[in-house]
Amino acid sequence: MAKAASETLTLDGHAVTVSNPTKVYFPEAGITKLELVQYYLAVAEGALRGVARRPMVLKRYVNGAAGEPFFQKRAPEKRPAFIDLATFEYPSGGVAHEVVVNDVAGLAWVVNLGCIELHPHAVRASDMDRPDELRIDLDPVPGVPWPQILEVAKVAREVLSELGLTGWPKTSGSRGAHIWVRIAPEWKFAEVRRAAMALAREVARRAPDLATAQWAKEQRHGVFIDYNQNARDRTTCSVWSVRATKDARVSMPLGWDAFLKCDPREFTLRTVPELFKKHGDAHADIDAHPCRLDALLDLAKEQKGEPEPKVVMPVITIAQAKLKPDALAGLERWKARHPEVAARLAAEDVIVDANRGRATAWYRVRINLKNVPPELHPPPEQPDPDYDFRSEWLGTT
Repeated sequence: MAKAASETLTLDGHAVTVSNPTKVYFPEAGITKLELVQYYLAVAEGALRGVARRPMVLKRYVNGAAGEPFFQKRAPEKRPAFIDLATFEYPSGGVAHEVVVNDVAGLAWVVNLGCIELHPHAVRASDMDRPDELRIDLDPVPGVPWPQILEVAKVAREVLSELGLTGWPKTSGSRGAHIWVRIAPEWKFAEVRRAAMALAREVARRAPDLATAQWAKEQRHGVFIDYNQNARDRTTCSVWSVRATKDARVSMPLGWDAFLKCDPREFTLRTVPELFKKHGDAHADIDAHPCRLDALLDLAKEQKGEPEPKVVMPVITIAQAKLKPDALAGLERWKARHPEVAARLAAEDVIVDANRGRATAWYRVRINLKNVPPELHPPPEQPDPDYDFRSEWLGTT
């Protein structure tokens, strides 16, 4: 039987075409593109609460979750009339007219473009310079178990509460967790980022064995509290967003009691719609609880006189590639050449960086030799493979 070329849905009075509806987007789970659209329609009330009136970067997986995505800041020239736009100015001086999804039809339309994940900015279209979200990203280094992330989340909740802030937790849908704080849109990006940095440092101070606020990856341990997600040009996966994982995991909003005893693996595209139908949206009241950053910014001033120690780590680059599997294959070849060194590495000593190229990512693997005696450090080698990311900007690839 021939595959259906398209299927048209009528949503909010608008016709939305789903092209190639039977195309498999999650091979291991057997989930099709139409199933992905249907998931977002099932949780639309919650998903729209996370993205409505926010400019959005389109992260498009046109070949499904197993394919390489590309980032599209600017709205497609050919788009339906019901898609709104907001003009976002980037620190580089660039300007992008970005998509704003405000209704179910718009939600289905962006998903049809291959947007498995939803990546909105922390601002509303009505004020593009003043965020209304403080975003706390708990990002574990490799090898950190989920219970440790929860312990760090408890400390973050404690700090927020002491400063008069209400945190709304969710699983990230990947390896970590997020805590959102709705704030009054009175502070610019730099101030919000400064407040987030102050929070990260305070959490790391209270739980030094569990968490870190160190920006350099080679200096991190445990759970990194990524304050830089509050920078002007950053977007973060929204509530109810599916992630491009093998099991189509969802970034699940939860109340604190449920969050602190949850297993993130339970929240997938196929399990969450029933949970939404039964329990609703745990973050439904988030907009009714805007907070102020004054106390956090006061804490930032107190921390200003405490310089962070600068530590130089023995880090080497051993692979850089356009595709992550190629970079990881280079890592395995390096381990085979240096088995004695590889045996001494902790999980956190293998640093895999995803770097933004012109429209897609490229990958670098670095090794931190801090746990390896100097006499065993390998001699300098050319990275294998040795992808030149500058070629993207030169237009040669």
